[in-house]
Amino acid sequence: MADSITRPIAFEEFERMPDEGRRYELRHGELVQVPPPKHRHHILPERLVDGLRAAAGRRGHVTWEFGFRALPEGEYRIADVGYTVRERWEAVDPEGYFHGSPEMVIEILSPSNTRAEIEDKRKLCLETGCREFWLVDGKLRQVDISTPDGSTKTYRVGQEIPLGLFGERAGLRVGEIFP
Repeated sequence: MADSITRPIAFEEFERMPDEGRRYELRHGELVQVPPPKHRHHILPERLVDGLRAAAGRRGHVTWEFGFRALPEGEYRIADVGYTVRERWEAVDPEGYFHGSPEMVIEILSPSNTRAEIEDKRKLCLETGCREFWLVDGKLRQVDISTPDGSTKTYRVGQEIPLGLFGERAGLRVGEIFP
């Protein structure tokens, strides 16, 4: 049973674990069970995926529960929503894993998240290929977007998020994300 693992493990051991119907991430070699999402955590990703897929078109692939092997050993993370260019998506071995971080990683803040956990994931993603790390706060109805240069910008209802990864004129209105 996975819950009994209390020591650091390598990705290869993580990969061989039986599927017990639970979701896990591998964080710095530590096995971490990811709690099941509440209803809001289903609504927001669906709205994000719908809006981003419409904007991305054939440029890339947008999906929720985007699992990826960040480059350091001992890492396997799951983005609530992720985007990658089509070439990277199509190059993934169907029996393998996505390597590096997707170009866009979107995390939806939930009560189980800690500030340290979010900051750790943001740093890891931005150091391993992510060009935009979004933190979506449903209570404040805002989106913080961080980039590898260290800047973070906040977007609120009434504003539009520019989607530079999808083309010069692409955008997503913050109000379209929140019900």
